[in-house]
Amino acid sequence: MNLTFASTDSADADVLVDMRIAAMRESLERIGRFDPQRARERFLASFDPPLCRFIVSDDVRVGFILIRPQEDHWLLDHFYILPNHQGKGIGAAVLRAVFKDADAHRMEIRLGALRGSDSNRFYQRHGFVPTSEAEWDIYYVRKPSRE
Repeated sequence: MNLTFASTDSADADVLVDMRIAAMRESLERIGRFDPQRARERFLASFDPPLCRFIVSDDVRVGFILIRPQEDHWLLDHFYILPNHQGKGIGAAVLRAVFKDADAHRMEIRLGALRGSDSNRFYQRHGFVPTSEAEWDIYYVRKPSRE
């Protein structure tokens, strides 16, 4: 697998929204919260093109990631792999790259995952620890490695 990251700009918003909806649809339907218009509005309200990157595997856009640097941590705000590319190790490879960078900067990574989503097991498998819960989300942190 040849994994790279490509910049996004405001013209990519519709493609990114479609990727987000495709990746989240099953989890949102499972809890009765699938609303493509709300998903679109929520993403566009916080979309910051300079912080967002397409995930490209073997020259195919398979998802995207958006990390918001904060003073004392990085917020993994969006991380989606299209359903037909999940389960191939792409997400794990992306996290390894993010962890390497975060560790070099001694930054913890925080994120929220939709309650009931398979992403919760994925994040826990990769070292994220639950810190709190809300009605629809579970929040996690991953401390920087000491190595």
